[in-house]
Amino acid sequence: MGQPNPVAVLDKAVAILRAVAQEPASLADLVARTRLPRATAHRLAVALEGHRLLRRTPAGTWAPGPALAELGQGSADLAQLAGRHLVALRDASGESAQFYVREGGTRVCVAAAERASGLRDTVPVGARLPMTAGSAAHALLAFAPAEEVTPLLPGASFTARTLLDVRRRGWAHSVAEREPGVASLSAPVRDPGGAVLGAVSISGPVERLGRRPSPDVVGAVLEAASAIARAAG
Repeated sequence: MGQPNPVAVLDKAVAILRAVAQEPASLADLVARTRLPRATAHRLAVALEGHRLLRRTPAGTWAPGPALAELGQGSADLAQLAGRHLVALRDASGESAQFYVREGGTRVCVAAAERASGLRDTVPVGARLPMTAGSAAHALLAFAPAEEVTPLLPGASFTARTLLDVRRRGWAHSVAEREPGVASLSAPVRDPGGAVLGAVSISGPVERLGRRPSPDVVGAVLEAASAIARAAG
């Protein structure tokens, strides 16, 4: 039996990506739009979803995934956009501000704005942190497919209920999950299709940021996330 032609497989995968570019598609839609056999369309769609090039919508259809946005925007460009708004967030909140993107099982700090003086709680740009602790991890995972989240939960400092709360209210909060005495507050940055591009975050001592963040601080983080999303277009 001959080996599959890798170029032909790539052509079929691209056809599926094009099929969902304008409008989310069910399996039947994929078959109709690409004229691929049902089994082939399903196999490739699942594979593309595994690489985050496709994602499942709440209705169960496939739509462009967050990896496409990351590749199209470029992490450097996204970091530059985020950096402009992190300074304003730092000044509004009085806390160190960071922007994270997800890379597989880790989150990477691609932009940060430190406080000018006093205790520094920021994470260095380029630092890789696990997806199992911290409010930025909550924000990055809250809208991810269940099959990406479930394997992380046994070793995580949070639960599936935590992520459900993030989806409901639009922001995440953690206390001493990653570092003793440090609290953080984060919000996902989402593109117009709902894919999560990254997470904007502030961090500071628990006694200052609080175990229950103030509405003003929550509002500042949400506004920063919205501003970055608008800038990313």
